[in-house]
Amino acid sequence: EQRAIAHILGSLDDKIELNRQMAQTLESIARAIFKSWFVDFDPVKAKMEGKQPEGMTEEIAALFPDRLVDSELGMIPEGGEVLKFPEEFDFTMGQSPPGSSYNEYFNGVPFYQGSADFGQWYPTERIYCTAPTRFANKGDVLFSVRAPVGDMNIALSDCAIGRGLCCIRHKSGSTALTYLYLTNTKSVMEHNAGEGAVFKSLSKKQLTMLPVVSIPDVIAKSFIKIVDPIFEKIQSLEDNARTLCSLRDTLLPRLISGKIRLNQPEDAAA
Repeated sequence: EQRAIAHILGSLDDKIELNRQMAQTLESIARAIFKSWFVDFDPVKAKMEGKQPEGMTEEIAALFPDRLVDSELGMIPEGGEVLKFPEEFDFTMGQSPPGSSYNEYFNGVPFYQGSADFGQWYPTERIYCTAPTRFANKGDVLFSVRAPVGDMNIALSDCAIGRGLCCIRHKSGSTALTYLYLTNTKSVMEHNAGEGAVFKSLSKKQLTMLPVVSIPDVIAKSFIKIVDPIFEKIQSLEDNARTLCSLRDTLLPRLISGKIRLNQPEDAAA
């Protein structure tokens, strides 16, 4: 019976780990595509050399220019612009409601003060708030603006955010594009205090003045068609992994205590 219990729990653990490995692989693919298109500018460089960009259709390749130009952020594709952060992103800084409104009894809305409940991609709903003041919408990227600056998760539901976070969404509305863009931008945010100093906190003013390179709408739309399904699959895998974790944690004490006996199916059914 002990071997049977170990086999069941081990199988659940293996499936949980497999789901998360698959999700990590998918994220790595999405990151690689973003880096190629918008950081290394591989399609532009290929066209500059008179070559067909690899890994994309002729229709998508035609959307990219064939020249790089100088800017305050270095060389960028011709037609691109260096904008201030609010011109490319919508964001809301968090604000902490009274501590007396916090609870762990599902009373109110999910609340995140900072990144303490962050997971690999999505936060765990643990604290709730009955007097929220600032909100994030489902699909917004929750970005830590207090030490450690730069931690990110994606909101699984509408929620309230405290002063340790801000919620961010690219003007395109795409969660995937927002997450990938911020992944590549957060190092700038972390070191934008002057003389290479790392922020202990990131203010609204500092975020507002942050320069970013714009992504033309036609290219953004093509990119979103590729990466949005990838992130939908990541969420599906993570949802399944969390369900399996809950099942495992529910089964374990019952199996160990003998309340469920594997050789007595009628007990398990009860």
